[in-house]
Amino acid sequence: MVTYQDYLEAADVAEFVGRAIGRHMAGAEYRTAVDADLYDRQRNVTINSYTRLIQDRVKAPAADITAANNRIASNFFHRLNLQRCSYLLGNGVSFTRKEKRVNRDGVEVVVDLTRERLGSRFDIDLNEWGYKALIHGVAFGFWNLDRLYVFPITEFVPLWDEETGALRAGIRFWRLQPDKPMSAVLYTEAGYTAFKTPRGAGGLRLEQMGQPEPYIVNLRRSRADGEAVVGSDGYGALPIVPLWGSKLKQSTLVGMREKIDSYDLIQSGFANDLNDCAQIYWLIENCGGMTGEDLQEFLDNIRYKHIAKVDTASFGGDGRSALSPYVQDVPYQGRQAYLDGMRASIYEDFGALDVHAIGASSTNDHIDAAYQPLDEEADQFELQVIEAVQQVLGLMGIEDTPIFKRNRVANLKEAVEAVMLEAKYLDTETALDLLPNITVDMKAGILRRMAQAEAR
Repeated sequence: MVTYQDYLEAADVAEFVGRAIGRHMAGAEYRTAVDADLYDRQRNVTINSYTRLIQDRVKAPAADITAANNRIASNFFHRLNLQRCSYLLGNGVSFTRKEKRVNRDGVEVVVDLTRERLGSRFDIDLNEWGYKALIHGVAFGFWNLDRLYVFPITEFVPLWDEETGALRAGIRFWRLQPDKPMSAVLYTEAGYTAFKTPRGAGGLRLEQMGQPEPYIVNLRRSRADGEAVVGSDGYGALPIVPLWGSKLKQSTLVGMREKIDSYDLIQSGFANDLNDCAQIYWLIENCGGMTGEDLQEFLDNIRYKHIAKVDTASFGGDGRSALSPYVQDVPYQGRQAYLDGMRASIYEDFGALDVHAIGASSTNDHIDAAYQPLDEEADQFELQVIEAVQQVLGLMGIEDTPIFKRNRVANLKEAVEAVMLEAKYLDTETALDLLPNITVDMKAGILRRMAQAEAR
C-alpha cells in the first residue's frame, strides 16, 4: 500500500506517481477488481482457462485435443449485482429539502432543491457509482463543480491517511492500450496535477504536464477586457468520495467465485460428455502379446483417425481377437440435482431474490418473505450510499438526507387496494409514495398536473 504520508515524503512527485500506480496494479484489490470485470462480462476466468488433460506416452500431462472442451460461463455475477443495485437505485433518489414555486404557467409546484443543484445526470452517475462499488468493493466519486464522475478502483489509486484512515489524495490513471501513453492525474485537497508517459517510452516513467491547477477558477468577463481570471478556490477538502459496496469493504466476487466456478464446470462438463458420444470406450480382447507402446499407438489411431488395424498375430495368433465398443450413459439426474442445489445456494448466499420462488398467485405476504434476504443486503448497501451522498452534499455546502424508493415486484392489485383503503387518512403525496407503480419522476408530474387543474 502507498499512503498519503508516502506522498508527502516523496522527493520526486512524478516518480512517486508512477511507483504508486505500479504497486496498486500489483495489489490484490486491483487484481480482484479486474477479475470481477471479467465475470461481469460473462467471461468467467476459471472456466475460460479450463483445459482437459490426458497423459501422453511418457506419462506427462498434455491437452486432450480430441475431447470436447465447451466453456459455458453463467451470468450469475452480473445478474445478482444488477438486481441489488437496481433494487435500491433503479428509481433514482430524492431529498427532503423542498420549496414551493410558481412555474411559467402560474401554477404552484413543489421543487426538490437538492436534486436541482445536483443536476439531471445525478441519478445515472449514482447508479454507475453504486454498481462499481458492489463489484469492486469500492468506487470513488469525483464531484467536479456540477457533475459527479465515477473512478473505479481499476483506474484510481487511493492515498489513505495512515493516522485517520481518511482519503486525503488519489491518482487517476488510464491508457487506451498497453502500447499507448499512460495519462495520470494527482488529486489533492489543494488542486490537481496532470502527468503523462512520453510516447513510445513504455513503462511507468511519467512526466509532469504543467503546474498544479485549482479545482475552481473565478472568471470576470467584460466587453473591454474580455475574460480574465480573478481568483481561484477549492472545496476545503478532497472532492473525491469513496463509496463502499458493503460494510465488509470487499468485492462481491469474494466468496461467490468458487460457487460460480463450480456451477460452470459441472454445466460445461455435462455438455462435453454429450459431445463425446456419451463416453465411448473400448475393450481389446486377447491382447496379451501387445506391449504398452503398441497399445498406446492403437488407441491413438482410434482417437485421431477413428480406425485401427488389428494384427491377430500380436494378440497370440489364435484368430479370436476382437475390439468391442461400450457406451457409458451420462449421469444426468445427479448432475441436474447438483446444478439446482448450487443455483439455490448462490442466490441464498448472495442474498438475492430468486423469481422462481414467487408464483403467479403469490400474495404480498409471500412476496415480502421472498424479498427478505434482498432487503437485508440492500439495507447495508443503502447505509453506504447515504453516507457517500451526504459527503458529496457536504462539498456543496448542503445538509440533506437522500430518500430511495425500492424497485420491487408486488401483487399490484392487492397493494393498490390497500393504499386506496387508507387514502382518506393520507395526503396526496404520501398516497403516491405508497403506490408501487408510481415512480419518483411520475409523482412529480402527477402533483404538477393536479396543481394546474386546481388552479383552473
